[in-house]
Amino acid sequence: MQRKRVRVRGVRRVRGVLPAIAMLTALAAGLTACTDGGGSGTKIDAKAGANAGTGAQPGKYRSLPMPCKAADAKKVKAMLPAPDTLAPEAREALYAGVADASYDADRRVGCRWTAQTPTETRLLSVGFERVVSYDRATTSDDDKARQVYGRQLTAANLPAPAPSASPTPSGSGAPTPGAPTPGAPAPSTGASTDPGASGSPSPAPELGSRVLEGLGNEAFLDDKLAAAGASAAQARTVRIVFRTSNVIVTVEYSVQPALPGTIPPSGETQDRARQLAQALVERFNE
Repeated sequence: MQRKRVRVRGVRRVRGVLPAIAMLTALAAGLTACTDGGGSGTKIDAKAGANAGTGAQPGKYRSLPMPCKAADAKKVKAMLPAPDTLAPEAREALYAGVADASYDADRRVGCRWTAQTPTETRLLSVGFERVVSYDRATTSDDDKARQVYGRQLTAANLPAPAPSASPTPSGSGAPTPGAPTPGAPAPSTGASTDPGASGSPSPAPELGSRVLEGLGNEAFLDDKLAAAGASAAQARTVRIVFRTSNVIVTVEYSVQPALPGTIPPSGETQDRARQLAQALVERFNE
């Protein structure tokens, strides 16, 4: 009886040792596999960790200014002359402006002004749009704003500014831009050389739509003159769009004469709109 008990205990001990040996063997095989062929797995983990920390940076601006107070008050008054008979309360309301309805004041806001006199009506509006990229893994806020601006530039039928070209070597025969072609008649300056000609001044030249320089990161000006009519006056609308980082600003200025035959000058209209736009750029740079 004592010998049987010893044998049973030995069997139990062997049965307990065998699973432990199997576990140690499996563990050793796993470690060997990791050291032999696990180099690629370690690289993938490191790469994933590196990508997790990268991505496009957010835009410079996280909010937008109050639109009606962002525009320079002195420039707004110069653009919108009010009649002398206007009551002080009405004058104050005129220059205070009316804010556009906005569902997200951190993404899109605007303000409008209207001034009427017996001779003309002037309209002014400013709009601010903060562009946000929803895929910062590939596109930053600035890149997205650049795309939005590019679409507006294309809609205005203006070409994107070309990269600066290298200067033309001397002696190549290529004409200098703006220089008169030899043998071609000189361009007219609008003034008559005939002493007996009438002394009436010639109309101011049309400046037209164009890409602007020195206004934010990029900017363009869109100048539209309404078609002439027998009874309708010609209104001129100047729109300036510029981008500063991830914010796109639009300034629109319209002059509508009351009587037909009166054409608002392009130079004066554009200059006032550009001065206001420049003041807004400086405000963003503060």
